Amino acid sequence: MIYIAFFVSVFGCFAQNDTLQNPYFKSYNDKITGSIYYLDTSNSFQIASDKEEPKIFLDLIPNRREQIGFNLNYKIIDVTIGFAPKFLGGNTGDSHSKNFNFNTRFYYKKWMQSFTFINQKGFYISEDNITAQLPDMRTTKIGGSTSYIFNDKFSFKTLVSQNEWQTKSSGSFIPTFSFYYTNIDLNSPDSSPGDMYVFTLAPSYFYNFVISDRILIGAGLGVGAGINNTDGDTSALYQADFNLKLAYNNDRFFAFGTLNAVSFSQDEKVDPRLNDNIVTLKLSAGYRFDTPKKVKEVYDKANEKIGF
Repeated sequence: MIYIAFFVSVFGCFAQNDTLQNPYFKSYNDKITGSIYYLDTSNSFQIASDKEEPKIFLDLIPNRREQIGFNLNYKIIDVTIGFAPKFLGGNTGDSHSKNFNFNTRFYYKKWMQSFTFINQKGFYISEDNITAQLPDMRTTKIGGSTSYIFNDKFSFKTLVSQNEWQTKSSGSFIPTFSFYYTNIDLNSPDSSPGDMYVFTLAPSYFYNFVISDRILIGAGLGVGAGINNTDGDTSALYQADFNLKLAYNNDRFFAFGTLNAVSFSQDEKVDPRLNDNIVTLKLSAGYRFDTPKKVKEVYDKANEKIGF
């Protein structure tokens, strides 16, 4: 199934002006960036129970997780075309299984706001090498996080995009507030849809280690807590975040691999528990092009009419 996403965010206009002159950063915002990618991403769940022996741990895993595609980016315009073919190893189940993921970020001074939308259909249960298909199960997640970047010398954009590059090693303490709403529907006669709300605050620390002018390793770790509300029942919730990026970059060509994992675990006093995991692995390679004068003129005129 082919996914075509076109997103133009007016919030993208609020880029940090001082970033362009910061000796710790190098901006490529004036270039057109094209890239190809491989993406393995999913929102999986785990049902855990300690009341019975042996303890029960059921993993609910989406049938479709892997995608390949193409991305074209210029300033605030971001166009992605991707598809999730069945021949990829992580894509199982019938042709009706779906996995649509949309993620974006925008910046205002030291603030960073992310937005996530995930819609999945078709899961399977995994327990001790035994699997069972849930072809009609559907989940929808919407939410995001608000972060504050304390250190002016740290480039968070280097970790999440290729429009900026950290030129000198630096790190930053980044507290993050997250909110997610998830609807889970087994689509079976004996069940009804469930609603889950998550609110967490997670202190984290990120660091970009510049090995050379062209090679960088970026990493981040966060641990936090909050509350979970599932169909009116409220409980404590724990959050763990992990981010890792290995990147190669010059002014034209770039390549990188990233691994991002966010886990939400309910308090052990809740039985059974429903744990929530979002894991993303991305491999990408691309090239930056000089922007044609005509494209720049059209973009500038459109930007003037918008008023930013």
